[in-house]
This record gives sequence, structure tokens and C-alpha cells, in this order.
Amino acid sequence: MTVSTHVLDTALGRPAAGMRVRLLRADGAAWVEVSAAETNADGRVPALLPPDAGVAPGPFRIAFDVAAYFAARGQDTFYTTIAIDFLVRDAAQHYHVPLLLSPYGYSTYRGS
Repeated sequence: MTVSTHVLDTALGRPAAGMRVRLLRADGAAWVEVSAAETNADGRVPALLPPDAGVAPGPFRIAFDVAAYFAARGQDTFYTTIAIDFLVRDAAQHYHVPLLLSPYGYSTYRGS
């Protein structure tokens, strides 16, 4: 299984570089961090899940630290963290979870 993300700042019309992103996996009622990274200059984290992670299907969460991203730019925002929960059914697949972001709204979808 591989997991990637791409964050676009739609208010500025450019990639959201330098945003902290965490991948978590459900463990009962708790969420356990699997990995963390920062978006590159193109707003991407091409390999959020380490190749040797050996995870099984189940519920995952990607958490985007949008408050720090906007604070670094001197921009107010309504959101602090955006968490996207998704279900991995097939560990052989690639999961791409993009985030389209502005200070007061966001959208996501399953990418390819």
C-alpha cells in the first residue's frame, strides 16, 4: 500500500508548500501516528506511508496542520486541523488523498 497527498491553496492559486501532514491508523478507539511529513515545494507528499510500514487494511486518517500553515503566512483561518478519514480495503492499492484548501473552506476527493 502507498499513500500520497497533494495540497493546493485555492485562495492563492498555488501549492501549499511547507504544511505538516500526519498519517494515522485506527487502533480501537485511538488514532496512532504512522508517519509525518511536510509538503514539498509542489504541495505534495509523494510517499506518506514508509515503504517498510507493513500496514493492513483498515481505517486511516490524514491530518493537515492548516493553522500553522496559515499562521506562517500571516493569514487568519477558521480551521486548525483538517482530518480526512478513509478506509483502506485493499493493501495492494495506491491511495492518493488531495486537499483543496482556502482559509474558510476545503474540499477533498480520492485521487489516482
